[in-house]
Amino acid sequence: IVDCGLGFADETMLGVDLLLPDVSYLLKACLPEGASQKKIVGMVLTHGHEDHIGALPYILPQLPDFPIFATPLTAELANAKLKDFNLQKRVKSVNFSENELRLGNFGFSFIPVTHSVPDTSNIFIKTPVGNFYHGSDFKFDNTPYDGRKSDYAKIAKLSSQGVICLLSDCLGAERTGRTTSEIGLTDSFFNEMRECRGKFIVTTYSSNISRLNQIIEASLRNGRKVCFVGRSLVKNVEVARNLGYLKLKKEMEVEMDMLKNHTDNKLTLIVAGSQGQENSALTRISNGDHRDVKLKEEDTVIFSSDPIPGNETSIYELVDTITRRGTKVIYSPVSRDFHVSGHGSLDELSELISMVRPKKLIPIGGQFRHMFAYKKLAEKLGYKKSDVFLIDDGQELIFSDHDVQYGRTVPVKNVYVDEMSGEELESFVLRDRQKLSEGGIIIILAEVDANNGQLVGNPDIIVRGFVTTPDVKRLNSRLVQDFRKALSPHKGRVVNWIYVRKLIGEVAERRIFKDLHRRPLVLPVVIEV
Repeated sequence: IVDCGLGFADETMLGVDLLLPDVSYLLKACLPEGASQKKIVGMVLTHGHEDHIGALPYILPQLPDFPIFATPLTAELANAKLKDFNLQKRVKSVNFSENELRLGNFGFSFIPVTHSVPDTSNIFIKTPVGNFYHGSDFKFDNTPYDGRKSDYAKIAKLSSQGVICLLSDCLGAERTGRTTSEIGLTDSFFNEMRECRGKFIVTTYSSNISRLNQIIEASLRNGRKVCFVGRSLVKNVEVARNLGYLKLKKEMEVEMDMLKNHTDNKLTLIVAGSQGQENSALTRISNGDHRDVKLKEEDTVIFSSDPIPGNETSIYELVDTITRRGTKVIYSPVSRDFHVSGHGSLDELSELISMVRPKKLIPIGGQFRHMFAYKKLAEKLGYKKSDVFLIDDGQELIFSDHDVQYGRTVPVKNVYVDEMSGEELESFVLRDRQKLSEGGIIIILAEVDANNGQLVGNPDIIVRGFVTTPDVKRLNSRLVQDFRKALSPHKGRVVNWIYVRKLIGEVAERRIFKDLHRRPLVLPVVIEV
């Protein structure tokens, strides 16, 4: 298994915080009936972003024990996440310099590549049918801030053994040229910080350690001390500091409860919540609910990140809230000087293909439009259409010694999680919430005679959220008529109350749509008399 990440809910997924991968197929594969050994021999992690390690605490308890490997920072971030859930630290740290490691019949090697978090790796995987190159999130930044370049020599050396298939990041496949280097961001922060007369507040991904170091350098050059605000950020900073990845000396850091002892123009605050998360530190600050941090007109807030698709509305609402306080806000549509993508553009994607020279290609990590753009790139480089596979979630590709073909499609479903409770939400719960938000609710309290199956009096009909009082009165009388008409053919002792409740609900849904063209959540409550 390569990676174990989570997704983030959009504004249509009411009350949902996280999206988890569906591992029902893996559960079946753990120990197939009649098999002598387990199919899952281990897991490797490519880097420390949430969409690659975030699901570990939710998924690992469902699966049997197996070894998990990652590079040092990735391993520590993953283990810290497991610790938060009171789970055993299971991820073993591996240095890039180590030789090929083995998991069952598989051999694998970690290859350093540049991305927006240190210790990001591509994985070279040896299998009984040939070699695979897993090119997860990467770009080829030749002037990275931390000086850790992609290891082109290692890519070429391993790939010289022959590669059946390259699985490649494709998120930047719609951009021409190369992705901008990180190196210029430090001066952008320094120059903007110099103009700021109050607190300089930056929000970014909490795992973007290189970005944190750039903000720290600019702060120190401006004579500002640094404060980290937000639980996830503080946790990741501690991990990075312990491994030597963070360059901030303790005496240049300010704890939150000591902010009041420093003048605003001598402070930089790095704050969690760049995606507009409801309970994040930045959201609480913008609403005036944070105990230690209050926004002022002299402050500057910078979003050093791009919105994750689906989060745009939340982020722009947050920007509006901050702006209403008179605080200067800089975000991606206003300026591109404070964030660059961690994903390679067309030139870098082409370079990886040229170095790896695979027989087949699978674009990963993007939407279908990105995959399609990647396929067009491959065709320009001389690959046939049949050499590039655009696969959907659950689609099997079966590689043999001399062939590759589509297998079955494994059923996969969306797994929704309420992060506050940690509970999984069934899809019907989400559908009910969406109906409530869009169409309101109608509750029908109907008394039914158990002996003859007919209504006793008129039902009480409670409507919330979708019609005015005159509409309710007209609707009530028509619903009563419809209920009596629907129950009339079923005179006699009631033997199936579930059917009666379902019948009343269906009759109500039809009448409401016919009269009002609305689809509220209908909740029939049948009382046996």
